[in-house]
Amino acid sequence: MSIRPWIIVEPPDGRGLRRVTIGGETAGSVWSRTGLRRLLGRLGYPETMDLDDPASVYWRGGDSGTWPDRALRRRSVTALLVAGLLVSMVFNAVIGWPDASGALTFAQRITGVLFVLSGVILGAAAIAALDYGGRRQFRASGAIVLLGVIIALATDGLLLLLWFEEREYTRHLLIYVPSLCWSVWALFLLVRRRSWKGIPQPKKFAAGVVATALLTAVSLAYSTMYQPAAAPMHFTLRAEFGKAWEDRDLSFVHVPLTLYMKNTGGIPVYIVNDIYTVRGRVALYSKGEEDLAEEWRASVGKQGSSEGEAELYVDGLRYTTISSGRFYDAGSSLDVGQEYALKHVFQLPKDTGFDILSVEMQISYMRKDRGRLDVEEFRSSHASWNEYDRRYHCEPAICGGQLIYRGRVLHNNNLINVTRQPRYVTAVWSPGGQYLSSISSVPFNFRGLGDYAEERRELERYGAAKARADAEISVAEVLSSAGV
Repeated sequence: MSIRPWIIVEPPDGRGLRRVTIGGETAGSVWSRTGLRRLLGRLGYPETMDLDDPASVYWRGGDSGTWPDRALRRRSVTALLVAGLLVSMVFNAVIGWPDASGALTFAQRITGVLFVLSGVILGAAAIAALDYGGRRQFRASGAIVLLGVIIALATDGLLLLLWFEEREYTRHLLIYVPSLCWSVWALFLLVRRRSWKGIPQPKKFAAGVVATALLTAVSLAYSTMYQPAAAPMHFTLRAEFGKAWEDRDLSFVHVPLTLYMKNTGGIPVYIVNDIYTVRGRVALYSKGEEDLAEEWRASVGKQGSSEGEAELYVDGLRYTTISSGRFYDAGSSLDVGQEYALKHVFQLPKDTGFDILSVEMQISYMRKDRGRLDVEEFRSSHASWNEYDRRYHCEPAICGGQLIYRGRVLHNNNLINVTRQPRYVTAVWSPGGQYLSSISSVPFNFRGLGDYAEERRELERYGAAKARADAEISVAEVLSSAGV
């Protein structure tokens, strides 16, 4: 009968970790001789115990000097895995939280929630990486780390793919490009080490990863392409002249004007710019001896004439602006079903030479399901004649008088924001018809709003468009209603 020692140190595994059994039961695993002494000390063995005494310790697969673990390399790899997963966790949460908490559509909120959840998984993977780089007491730690790395690789790859669409420099490039390189390295390392070993059902784990990826892809496609295009925009715009009233103390009549708009579509909007303009028309009347085409050809090119208007008995059309202004606050939203009306009164001389009064109202809007406008910044108007506001100043002799509105706009899919330079909505307004709006990344300048190809692309991306309405009334009817 042989006497076996109570303490047995097993051969080192592939990573250099040696299992220790005492009395036939596993007491732990150690990386070094020092680690073995600490383990034995916690179990009550004396610090002066002779580890080379075969009566006390039995060494298998090497003696007390066989410790192949490279501690510095192992700890460096573990630290790099944890750091990369933590950076990806924070970045995914930063991307997803604005959409999860503030997106207008359900699909965009789901996309944001998926990114936030992926950040939670990445955080769990960072914790699991500590166990996977250590004694691996949790069997599924390697699989969890692998899942986190796959999520990071998919996210960074998607961001880089979106970036290539515009290829604009953004500070976020300094995050997801290095993170993409890190995720490729980490995936290669984990595949080479077969980190999925140890989980009870690897096929179900793989199926879950594929299902999650497909769900995320479908949600992204729906929120960025289908949903914004599926809800068309409709507005009811109306401009009407009312019954005029004579002012007996003055040689004027007061003409009421009602401007009305209602969002009859399925998406709320920002009203970026708006204007109404009342004009009086003067015409030279003829006996209609020429045909309509000849009359029109003769009038085209004359000052104030309209190329799109032809009448047989009038010629030499000229228009004079009588009243012009705004009827809605810049940057204010118009929700689904919301309506707004403005009643305005302007004055007209009793002996006016106009024969026709016309009114034109226009709005420029942007869909709220595609972008979030910084309304507070946008509502701060800048007068072009203010010489102290150097960014927007322009000599009145050159630019006349204009009000400029400019504010940052964020896309409702935050993936777009982190792969593009900042975009700004710009609106220029002045009475009499100066009515411009644009979305661009370039600084404002009076020589032009920037790259027109980019502006057209951004207007389409954010669902920006215009709507208008107009009306006419004869001056004779206006004066008659006033009893003149």
